[in-house]
Amino acid sequence: MTRADILIDHADSVATCRGPAPRAGRAQGDIAAIPGASVAAWRGRIVAVGPADEVARSVTLEPDAVVVDARGTTVVPGFVDAHTHVVFAGDRREELTRRLAGATYAEIAAAGGGIVRTVTATREASEAALVEAALPRLADALAQGTTTCEVKSGYGLDTATELKMLRAIRTLAARQPVDLSPTFMGAHEIPVEYRDRRAAYVRLVIDEMLPAVAREGLAEWNDVFCESGVFTPAESRAILDAGKPLGLRPRIHADELALSGGAMTAAAVGAVSADHLIHVDEAGATALADAGVVATLLPAAAFFLKLGRYAPARLLIGRGVPVALATDMNPGGGFSPSMPFVIALAAFGMGMTLEEALVAATVNGAAALRRSHDIGSLEDGKLLDCVLIDGTLADLARIGAPVVAGVVKRGRLVAGRLGSSRV
Repeated sequence: MTRADILIDHADSVATCRGPAPRAGRAQGDIAAIPGASVAAWRGRIVAVGPADEVARSVTLEPDAVVVDARGTTVVPGFVDAHTHVVFAGDRREELTRRLAGATYAEIAAAGGGIVRTVTATREASEAALVEAALPRLADALAQGTTTCEVKSGYGLDTATELKMLRAIRTLAARQPVDLSPTFMGAHEIPVEYRDRRAAYVRLVIDEMLPAVAREGLAEWNDVFCESGVFTPAESRAILDAGKPLGLRPRIHADELALSGGAMTAAAVGAVSADHLIHVDEAGATALADAGVVATLLPAAAFFLKLGRYAPARLLIGRGVPVALATDMNPGGGFSPSMPFVIALAAFGMGMTLEEALVAATVNGAAALRRSHDIGSLEDGKLLDCVLIDGTLADLARIGAPVVAGVVKRGRLVAGRLGSSRV
């Protein structure tokens, strides 16, 4: 018999999402659900998942083991939010009022708003202030089922502030339950003081920022905003290639506001993930598929920015590109920390099935962070990160209703209203 110290017992269904990662094409919708199932874990890792009676026979519960009555719920893997900007200072909610009155992203930025405004506030904030501001944002995400979260720098645009942001992310990882995957994004925008000498800023990122980040081991990833008016494909490739020998793997903001060559650049540099992709075309989708790049789509960003269109998920899935989903939590166009909201937008705005969207929010998100060996599905040996949904998978579309009944992180019940008992 296998020992267990937590049992999630008699769920109506467990959507395991088990199997190879990432999923693409027809496999994108394979959630490998088991009706009437239980999940058991020992010291944070799954030791049994399957029909409830089989799990009961295969495990011995430790004294004081936690038992969660999961009847009436659907258990899914913990959500992996693979693209966020959750660390920042300042407040740009007033830009929402201007946007609702008809101002575009470009117009707001030209008037001194957007990323540049957040850069000013973040440069002035202390590291401790950045940590304290981000803690409640991560708590909100956890309450919505997010158990792993990528977090970017990029609101410093100078070496000292970029390092300050990344150190804040490191502190946050130790102070709350959500696992964090840190990304350096000094190439988020050209700062105001370099607007007339952009080549010098690219050199600053390559020659000073990237080595400083690598020396302190502050990031896993190197990201660039490859977009018209921001970084060109050539600049993006130079920055991303420069990070590789330093151990910083490439990911990229691509083709968000226009067809700007981002997808092609992602394929050329071997990016793990290309994100946004609202304007990607068939050639770009084919290049991503051929290079094995995960497409991380951010429908909430398109929604809040009023872009009038979403990324072509069906084109990407049809071309065999694995699709992940993320919130893009940020101060100007990513106001929601809710992965259930993103899943609903993916279904109703991008034409994905709920099953495809669930895979995108779990195992494919884990693949976009190179963590699918540990998270993203419910199978033996992986961390017990899971969400208990009150009802069926379809209830994730009940935005605003308290459908997340419980959240388990590394085998501990850390959020939600479900109670538990001790053996």
